[in-house]
Amino acid sequence: MYVRRVVVGVSGSAGSLEALRFAAEMARNDGGARNEAVLAPVLAWTPPGGDLAERRYPCPPLREIWKQAAWDRLWKAIDLAIGGPPADLSFRPEVVRGEAGQVLTQVAVNPGDILVVSAGRPGALRRLLAGNISRYCLAHARCPLIAVPQNRLAADVQGIHGWRLRHRSHPENWHTGVAT
Repeated sequence: MYVRRVVVGVSGSAGSLEALRFAAEMARNDGGARNEAVLAPVLAWTPPGGDLAERRYPCPPLREIWKQAAWDRLWKAIDLAIGGPPADLSFRPEVVRGEAGQVLTQVAVNPGDILVVSAGRPGALRRLLAGNISRYCLAHARCPLIAVPQNRLAADVQGIHGWRLRHRSHPENWHTGVAT
């Protein structure tokens, strides 16, 4: 199979940064001798309060602010994951309004596309709370899909439990309760 475009879902989460790194390497390695594979990071966004609230009280200036905020989040994620736009690859980032799973499966429809997503957070409760974009994409994708698992370090530092673990893991934060 010849890979023409590697579409990757990016949200800024630790898992999506890992998926973006994986997708960049895949585009480099599977794009053929002339590196013809395009890396296409996609960030899906919805207005605060959802589409229904925005449709009831539309405000074009706010809509532009939200869209610009989505672009800013995408560029920050690209900088964090791969150090900015890669000079050695064709690069076409996109910001699309809509629910992440639907957007990703609608963008990755061309022959030669591969869709890369984060497998999500480990643990049943975390998967339930975070929504499962990878599961939606698996059920609806019209191209090959790769779900990149989150590494253990990223899983430990996310969320309130990660904060608690980070602070308990350092000896200077341990309290013995012994009066001196």
